[in-house]
Amino acid sequence: MADQLSYYDVLGVEPGASADEIRLAFQTKVGVLAPAMISGAPSKVVAVVDRARAALEVAQQTLLDPAARQRHDVEVGILRPGTGLVAPVPVPSRGTWTSSPSAGRAGLNSDALVEGLGLIADWLAPRPAPPRRVAVPDVRGLFVTGARRLLVAAGLRCGVVQLTRDPIPVEGLVVDQSLPAGTKARRSATVTVQVWHPARRPGRRL
Repeated sequence: MADQLSYYDVLGVEPGASADEIRLAFQTKVGVLAPAMISGAPSKVVAVVDRARAALEVAQQTLLDPAARQRHDVEVGILRPGTGLVAPVPVPSRGTWTSSPSAGRAGLNSDALVEGLGLIADWLAPRPAPPRRVAVPDVRGLFVTGARRLLVAAGLRCGVVQLTRDPIPVEGLVVDQSLPAGTKARRSATVTVQVWHPARRPGRRL
């Protein structure tokens, strides 16, 4: 799932989020998709609401199930089997500095020297250039923060067009995008997403 969002991204929570935080994030986002909120919305909004709701439901179900959450965390690289959340791992060298009484100075044993030369060779080796064109991901039905993260991870830029003139201050839902999903685009090309928010109306509250 390296080219996809994690379920934490879908819900907008951190990988260490508690069950209560996950439920609250789900309720907040799914509340934006309630029938009363989308009443009178353009047809393109209605077309992606079911998709968005389904993604939120799968994300919540997965993250509230400890076994499913662990499998997900391993799959997306958040967790390593048998460990906790991924953290920088110190890598000890096989070689050691030794004192050479005959030379009267510190020296490096042969294992450490070979390992050090190997590391330098790896560092100097040419790296493959990133592809010039990348596949555009489908971000319709994602909330805008997750959509932007997915596009940036793919090597693209994200432009935003807000569809609602007087929006409620909640995170908006992506309902369309300028480059179709699957299109091969130049790396760093801009994908413009159309973002919908529920409009303010007298008496409307989340």
